[in-house]
Amino acid sequence: MTTLEKKLRSNFPEGTTRWAVRRAEWKSVGIGEEDFRKPKIAIINSSSDLGACYAHLDRLVGVVKVGIRDAGGVGFEIRTIAPMDFGTGFGRNGRYLLPSRDLLVNDIEVMVEGAQLDGMVLLSSCDKTVPGHLMAAGRLDIPAIVLACGYQSPGVCEGKQVDIEDVYEQVGAQATGRISMGNLTELCDNAIGSPGVYAGLGTANTMQMISEALGMSLPGSTPIWAGGRKLREFAYQSGQMILKLIERKITPRMIMTRESFENAVMLDLAIGGSLNAVRHLGGIATEAQVMIDILATFEKYQDRIPLLTRIRPNGRYRIEDLERAGGTRAVMSGLRAKLNLDSITVSGNRVEENLGQFRTRTTKVVGTYDNPAAGEAGIRILRGTLAPEGALVKVSAVPKSMRKFEGRGLVFDDEEEALKSLEKGFIKAGSVVILRNLGPKGGPGTVFAANFIASLSGSGLSEEVGVVTDGEISGLDQGLGGGQGMPEAAEDGPLAYAATGDEITIDVDECTLNLMVSKSEINNRRKQAKYRRNWVGGRSWLNVYGKLVGKYSDGAVIDAGPPRA
Repeated sequence: MTTLEKKLRSNFPEGTTRWAVRRAEWKSVGIGEEDFRKPKIAIINSSSDLGACYAHLDRLVGVVKVGIRDAGGVGFEIRTIAPMDFGTGFGRNGRYLLPSRDLLVNDIEVMVEGAQLDGMVLLSSCDKTVPGHLMAAGRLDIPAIVLACGYQSPGVCEGKQVDIEDVYEQVGAQATGRISMGNLTELCDNAIGSPGVYAGLGTANTMQMISEALGMSLPGSTPIWAGGRKLREFAYQSGQMILKLIERKITPRMIMTRESFENAVMLDLAIGGSLNAVRHLGGIATEAQVMIDILATFEKYQDRIPLLTRIRPNGRYRIEDLERAGGTRAVMSGLRAKLNLDSITVSGNRVEENLGQFRTRTTKVVGTYDNPAAGEAGIRILRGTLAPEGALVKVSAVPKSMRKFEGRGLVFDDEEEALKSLEKGFIKAGSVVILRNLGPKGGPGTVFAANFIASLSGSGLSEEVGVVTDGEISGLDQGLGGGQGMPEAAEDGPLAYAATGDEITIDVDECTLNLMVSKSEINNRRKQAKYRRNWVGGRSWLNVYGKLVGKYSDGAVIDAGPPRA
């Protein structure tokens, strides 16, 4: 037995019960004698037949297995839950989506720790699987690589390129009579042209790019088209590289350090990525035991990092334009002077070595720090009396006319009621819609408030109505939306005491979000009303999650372990 074989945790002492029963099981399914002492790699396949995000993953498993085998290991496919915003986000108004991320982390722990495997290649596709996989890698801290599985092609409708973002927005247009049901149906039928995650800088593509910026995906692997040869090449390379990480004893906590999280934050600001990335980075840091305040890190860099690229919904360029321009490496190259270049990555090299002499090939798509697409970053953290711990705004999607906005509050404790009010014309220009009790504790499970914002855009009011919520906002949303308001209403945050008719001021430039109501009014009158959390009837995973979930600012992870060291 070689030195490496002796050190593999998967090689149980011969003659023990563990050795005997595993040998019996694996012999029965065709594992060869020569494979028993090799490094044993979990190929995490969060796959499903429910939608395009996962339609191609099963085909990639075999490619990864070949890469592992050729490098001297043996791969085992492990299937897990496969959360998907537009696949498993319909029940309970989307409340299952964020809790599914943490369920996925525990799913992986049970399967990989239970089997005592030596490393992981994680096939990451949709919104919650990428952060869930990164969280699992941070928790287990065994050699791991995230294989970002690519974006889908746009479709064609009436001679124009269309994608899921168009579908998202036009629901509101149909509800308000601006397009017909036939138009909407035709758009739906043609919006998606191939497997992969949704086009544009929504959460999925944002998190895939962040995975590379963190150092957990191979350089050059994000974003790429899901239907192309490059994805298969990276699948094979990931299978080979995981063996090298095992040999060199490089684990996720060596890669995901404070410095690499700073790189990821700077990348997110530079692309104007999804607001949800803030929460997910907090969850990843918590699981990886990295002592970093993600919100404070965003605030540290939000005035230092400009927007380097305008990819939909932030501008006219498409995600495929970003790939052609060099993708994540192009953006990081543009930030070279600001990045922590000594951070190690799953390639075995430092960030500086990965970038090398790389330069962007299409300056119209990706700018540089000295010649950016815009002079400010794409995301800001707002604080004030309505959200003292912060609320997130995607600045790159805010119209210039709304950067300073004052309006009267319209308060809803249910997104469906807000949508009905919008359809009936009750929501007027100059309002600030408050959607509360939609956060991790209050839901329980975060409600996908993005549906309302998308409908607001489709109705033509996105440049005249502001939105503040403790729910989840999509990276595809446009307009003035303050998401993930902290503390959430269920944590006794000020959102719980706002009332219809209250004056609310939002100033994006000054990073403020204020409820213009006196402290005495809130403390002496409004706090007398008992807050009631929304509980799901019967036995439910959502109720379990609601009881255990921690604060938004720590990533809204299940609070079931010791504090970070």
